[in-house]
Amino acid sequence: MPPAEEHRVQVHLDRLLADRGMTLSELAARVGVTVVNLSVLKNGRAKAIRFSTLTAICRELNCRPGDLLSIREDRT
Repeated sequence: MPPAEEHRVQVHLDRLLADRGMTLSELAARVGVTVVNLSVLKNGRAKAIRFSTLTAICRELNCRPGDLLSIREDRT
């Protein structure tokens, strides 16, 4: 098994919520997941996301996965 590597995925949930005037609690209720789970995602601590959850988030925020997630550039 390869050594654990820190991921470079950045989550832009806070910006999307602010742009839409929506709270994390409101999004959680609309998507059907807990505020804690969305908070873990928002703070970049999530190790995975289900496609069904990603689809629901994008539906409620009227965005695409690329608006929500990006890859941080390497600094090597």
